[in-house]
Amino acid sequence: MRIVKLTEESKKDILKNMLKRSPDNYGTYEATVKEIVENVHQNGDKALFEYTHKFDKADINASNVKVTDEEIEEAYKEVDAELLEVIRKAIKNIKEYHELQKRNSWITTKENGIMLGQKITPLKYVGVYVPGGKAAYPSTVLMNVVPAHVAGVENIIMTTPCDATGKVYPTTLVAAKEAGVTAVYKAGGAQAIAALAFGTESIPKVDKIVGPGNIFVALAKRTVYGHVSIDSIAGPSEILVLSDGSADPKYIAADLLSQAEHDELASAILVTTDAEFANKVSEWVDKFTEKLSRKEIIQKSLDNFGYILLADTLEEGIDVTNEIAPEHLEIMTKNPYDTMTKIRNAGAMFLGEYSSEPLGDYFAGPNHVLPTNGTARFFSPLGVDDFIKKSSIISYSRDALKDVYKDVAKFADSEYLTAHANSIRVRFED
Repeated sequence: MRIVKLTEESKKDILKNMLKRSPDNYGTYEATVKEIVENVHQNGDKALFEYTHKFDKADINASNVKVTDEEIEEAYKEVDAELLEVIRKAIKNIKEYHELQKRNSWITTKENGIMLGQKITPLKYVGVYVPGGKAAYPSTVLMNVVPAHVAGVENIIMTTPCDATGKVYPTTLVAAKEAGVTAVYKAGGAQAIAALAFGTESIPKVDKIVGPGNIFVALAKRTVYGHVSIDSIAGPSEILVLSDGSADPKYIAADLLSQAEHDELASAILVTTDAEFANKVSEWVDKFTEKLSRKEIIQKSLDNFGYILLADTLEEGIDVTNEIAPEHLEIMTKNPYDTMTKIRNAGAMFLGEYSSEPLGDYFAGPNHVLPTNGTARFFSPLGVDDFIKKSSIISYSRDALKDVYKDVAKFADSEYLTAHANSIRVRFED
């Protein structure tokens, strides 16, 4: 990996390079995606099935677009029993973690009959998009479905691509069943997002769409936002490791590569204060890369967006970490808990050298749907709050309103909203 001395100039160059991976730079495909979305919006199933045949080579129609109970039963026969047990353990961990995020409605009372509060209501219909195509992603199913289930969503509708024969990955179907999905439909790409957003004859319209996908899926989610809610527009995966040189360089190298293998746009960065340690990590990166199955993707990722940054002090390393605001942050310092308190911007933090990032991807419990491309400065991981809405509650008695009605009317008058003022005064003045 390239080793770069951390300066103001090198930091600016790296941040600029990282932003090239943003979904905001996918403009080349916008017109195509808008055409697909509008076609499905106007023509429903007809357009959806035509695109499925065009892109996935599958003959899908109203009679087979919904995954049947028989298909799910068949999927269970094809999934390794040990893997099924692991999926169930992961669901337990994810559920327990997200149960702690649940909110309750509340009401408080004040003098003269004032009641104020907040009502929590789960969304009724949620659409979960799960990628297919090149690989199966049962972990994506769990991370998007379990918190929705914990929140109390009644209808969790999943779409995922099928192969040319109309078959969905067995692990995806088993994970969906175990996590509590209401229905699974064989649809992928921008056309699936449009179907969820507007509804078709076969696929119900939802209130919110969550889940990752390729460029077309990301742009489609941005296009339909406003008609429905979305979780976020996810960019390529990224990891930053912050180390003072006290950790095992072999572990650091392995963790950096765990994200670099995602795709050529993935980013893997080590920030350290120890030059000798930096060289050892780089050597281990080279050794591991040669042996890994996705070494061509890894190498392109490292060449494009991989860095080892040498900082003069740990404080300088913390500052650049906060500026990058990584999706995944591993803190490998002598006292990672103290270092953590100085981090403002990170999607998920992994503390100590036995808290490897894949724990978060699959098993530990916290959600792996995280803010990318610096959006951890203002976004949070997917969670129960993403599947609820809040309504304010206001109740005043006559006595309570009488005490303040002149104040409210005066405020309305100051904004020249006389009808607002009148709706208050009319209750006490002729």
